Amino acid sequence: MNSKLWSDLVKEAFDKTLIVTKFFCALHLTTTYVFTPAYVFGPSMLPTFNISGDYVLAEKISTRLGKVGRNDIVLIRSPEDPRKIVTKRIVGVEGDDVRYSLNPERDDTFETIVVPKGHVWIEGDNKYMSRDSKNFGPVPYGMIQGRIFWKVWPFESFGSVERRTI
Repeated sequence: MNSKLWSDLVKEAFDKTLIVTKFFCALHLTTTYVFTPAYVFGPSMLPTFNISGDYVLAEKISTRLGKVGRNDIVLIRSPEDPRKIVTKRIVGVEGDDVRYSLNPERDDTFETIVVPKGHVWIEGDNKYMSRDSKNFGPVPYGMIQGRIFWKVWPFESFGSVERRTI
């Protein structure tokens, strides 16, 4: 009887462990290939996102299929510090002529660049407080980690993220 009790206990523990393992595998696959939650903060995307932070959802299917484009807000690996993920808006895609000001606070001189093949031009919505393509140039498309599509928190801004032009 003691042997049967241990056998049942081990079987139940194995079954529960298998369920937990399946859950974490599904969670990993979902956040790696389908969508992921993210916390975005800082002044560069004002007024779209709060300076103190917003919780958002970013889908990853569009980026894998090459369907991310102009005016989409994306999570992108920082060209300056690859350990960081930043949030910016795509302003230009390959072949686009992008006109930008190097220092919008001081002068109104503009430069124009053609976005090279396989790259995007990213900018923050707050042009006065953003480190973006104006500072480090076009970014390879492969650095895009996901397209933000939904605000989750704060609750008063719950809903889809608009694709407005800047």
